[in-house]
Amino acid sequence: MTELNGLKFKVLELLKEDARRTPALLATMLGAAEEEVKSAIEELEKEHVIVKYAAVVNWDKVDDEKVTALIEVQITPERGRGFEGIAERIYLYPQVKSVYLMSGAYDLLVEVEGRNLREVANFVSEKLSPIDSVLSTKTNFTLKKYKQDGIIFEDKSDDNRLMISP
Repeated sequence: MTELNGLKFKVLELLKEDARRTPALLATMLGAAEEEVKSAIEELEKEHVIVKYAAVVNWDKVDDEKVTALIEVQITPERGRGFEGIAERIYLYPQVKSVYLMSGAYDLLVEVEGRNLREVANFVSEKLSPIDSVLSTKTNFTLKKYKQDGIIFEDKSDDNRLMISP
C-alpha cells in the first residue's frame, strides 16, 4: 500500500472532483510548484494509485438504452484462495462493470451492464449462476440514477426558495 504525503493526497482529492484539472491549475490551487504537482501525478500513476481518468456520464440524457443491474451473490470461498479466485472469474466477463467484496447478507456485489433485461438475465443464468462456488444470486435492476461519485444528476432549475419581503 502506498503511503501518501500531503501534496499527493490533495492532488488526488482535486482530481477526483474534476480529472480535467491541469497540473498548472492544481499547482495554483495548492500553492505548489507545477513541476512538483506533475511529479506527484506521475508517481501516483506509476504506483497504480491513479488507475484511470474517466467521465461521469448521465446516460439518461443520451439515447442509449442500457440496463444496469446490481447482483447480490452468495458464494462458498475456495480453499486457499478465499473469495479472490471467484471474484476474478466473475470480473473477467465484459458485461461486469464492478465487483465488490461485501459484509452482510451476501458476499459479492456485481454490477452488470447489458443492452436489455434479457441480456442481463441470460448472463446471470448462463454465466454467473453455474459457477460451482455460487450458492445464490439476487438481481436488482437500476431504474433511475440520482447521484454517482458525488455528482447529482437531477436538473434543479426551479427555485423553490420562499420569497422574503420586508
